[in-house]
This record gives sequence, structure tokens and C-alpha cells, in this order.
Amino acid sequence: MRTVMERLRDGLAGFPASERRVAQRILADYPIAGLQSASDLAREVGVSAPSVLRMVARMGFASYPDFQRVMREELTAQLSSPLSKSPAAARRGSGAAAPRLQKFATVLEGNLHETFSHLPATEFDQVVRLLADRRNRLHLIGGRFTDALARYLSVQLRILRPGINHLEDQEDNWYDQVLDMGKRDVLLVFDIRRYQSSLLRLAQAASKRQAKVVLVTDQWLSPISRLATHVLPARVAVPSVWDSSVALMAIAEALLAETTEQDWEYGQKRMRELEAVRGPASGFPGALPAAEELPKKAARARKS
Repeated sequence: MRTVMERLRDGLAGFPASERRVAQRILADYPIAGLQSASDLAREVGVSAPSVLRMVARMGFASYPDFQRVMREELTAQLSSPLSKSPAAARRGSGAAAPRLQKFATVLEGNLHETFSHLPATEFDQVVRLLADRRNRLHLIGGRFTDALARYLSVQLRILRPGINHLEDQEDNWYDQVLDMGKRDVLLVFDIRRYQSSLLRLAQAASKRQAKVVLVTDQWLSPISRLATHVLPARVAVPSVWDSSVALMAIAEALLAETTEQDWEYGQKRMRELEAVRGPASGFPGALPAAEELPKKAARARKS
């Protein structure tokens, strides 16, 4: 099921002007703006209360209280920690693992399906163009658990094009790199619940220097979404105290595949140059022999 934030973002272009102003206000101060009364929200935005109610109905909610109830439930889920989810895990008991494994696999499949079914195609295409444009410098980073995804994607992209930087080390060491950011820089951030405040500060600093911020996040959307140029949400909830990175990794690999396609001629040329730099059989001790040498080596081994 789509979150309130996702429905607001997706419906923005199709809302009438007055309803669009309401949606923009809620998105700008989410969820606080949407938790006040309909009349207060309307007064703040400068529209009528019926405009607020029409927007809520257009999103598929039965009433404004229903809209607020769902927002509160999502906020609770957004702030969940592994400890808060552990009682549910404990209630599963200690029976056979096979049924639980099948359930887990089914949820993972569902997460992938939901993620790609609702991934905003226009947003995705625009992100790919940013990644493929060699005039842009690309900086990648993630949170405590998701930085491995940022590192993985940066290593792959570095093969395809120059100007790739994986931000690492301590937060204070990021800012000397932010100093050099400008309109031709892209900051790609992985951030899922419980959102990392240091990543928000980094995104704010980069945005102030006119860098474009791309966010890969969960269905509840990191606070970075308020200032991100593009947002790609993934489903992360599974029957576990931990969130899943499977759909996040799938988005990363989809971005890599499409970025490769965008400028394959250049990427192919760069790969050939990389192989030449590595030399025959990579030039490393213990490296695999070239393919044409394998039959000869096998024959010699049989004789000995």
C-alpha cells in the first residue's frame, strides 16, 4: 500500500491549484502540517476548508480524520526500532524454519514487485541521465547499514565513467568536499528508517551549494526527501526486527544497468582501457590464465 507521502508526491501534478497548494504545504512540513485541523491547514495555505477535504478524498481517504489516522500509523512505523519490533518476532515461536523462510521469501518478492510497480518512471529516468552525464561529478553515501550499497554502486560506476566519489570517514571530513560542490555535482544518498541526521545535514549543505540531491529511501521517505531533486522509494519491511535492503539493492542495480545503456560506447571503451592497464591475466600473482591457455595447462597436468 502506498504511503501518504508517496500519494501526495505522485498526485501533485494532477491536483487543481488550490489542492496542490495544500499538498505542497503538507510535503514541506511533513507530517506536522497534516496533523492540524482541516480549517487551520486551509487558513495557513490561504484556501477554503473544502479544498483540503477534496484533496483528501481525491487521494482515496474516506475522511480527513481517516487521512490523519493513516499518517499517525505511518509515523509510528517510520520511527520503529528493532527493539520495538522484537515482540512480534518472538511470538512466531521456535517451530520449523521452513514455513517462516517461505513467508520471508514471499514478502521479499512482494517488496520487489511493489517497489518497481510504484517506482516513478520519470524520476528514475532523470536520475539515470544525471548519473550518465560525464560532466557531472557524482558523490555517493549511505547510512550505518546502507553505506555498503553506496560503496557497491560507486565501485561499479567508477568503471563506466570518471568523476565518482564515495564519501566516507567521519562527518567532519565530508565538508571539505562539499566546499567544491556546485551545479555540476550530484549527491546520491541511501537513507532509510531510523534516518541519519548527519546525512540530512550533508544533504542540506550540498543543496545550499546548488548540488542536486538524489535520495534512495524507504516507503515512509527520509526527511532528505524535502530537499531532494529526485526521490526513489523502496519497500524495506519484512517479518524481522531488521529492515531489508533487497529492494534498495535492486534499485541500485537497475540504475547501474540503465546508466551503462545510456553511454555504452564510452563505457565499453573505458572497460577495454581498464583491461589494458591491468595487463594479461590482470598481472597479479595467482591470477587466472587466459582462456586459450586453459586446455594446454589441463593437458600438461594430466601428463604429470
